[in-house]
Amino acid sequence: MLWRWRHNPLRRRTDTLHAWIGLGALIAVLAVAPVAAVLVGDAARRHYEDTARHQNLTRYETTGTLTEDAPRHPEPGSDEERKTRYPAEVRVVTGEGRTRTMRTEVRPGLTADNTVRLWITADGEATDPPLSAEEVRSRTMGWSLLAAIGVALTGAAAHALAGLALRRRNLADWDTAWAETAPRWTTPT
Repeated sequence: MLWRWRHNPLRRRTDTLHAWIGLGALIAVLAVAPVAAVLVGDAARRHYEDTARHQNLTRYETTGTLTEDAPRHPEPGSDEERKTRYPAEVRVVTGEGRTRTMRTEVRPGLTADNTVRLWITADGEATDPPLSAEEVRSRTMGWSLLAAIGVALTGAAAHALAGLALRRRNLADWDTAWAETAPRWTTPT
């Protein structure tokens, strides 16, 4: 980009203009990206904190009893055993005192009649636990990062489109200049 500012007999006005547009886009991205990241991050944080509050009010943790054996796929004691979960039938007594049977994810190797802790909704459906503070923070940071990247990509796209328009103008000027010069360079046959 710096070569466009150097004095050169072949430098066109559009080359200098393209360099200034690039500098302007860079300054704009550096100024707007942090603001966009903060604004989007704040909105995302408020949204996910409200979601977590709502989930805390509408979900509760209870104990369920397995009605069937869970598969034993991973090696006992391995890392996979701690991470892997399998769907299994669980019998739960809801907050209203009704007994329900539902499917939920459990550790491998558990046998029938074992108890497991699970989260259920007020309607008595199995669900994930409410969002934790770490999950809220992680999602907020993700949206902030996406906002900053979006601003940078928008700046890069604007610079590229300006370059395309200036290149078209250069080609049109070149065609005009050649149309004037060509008759003097060619000989009639």
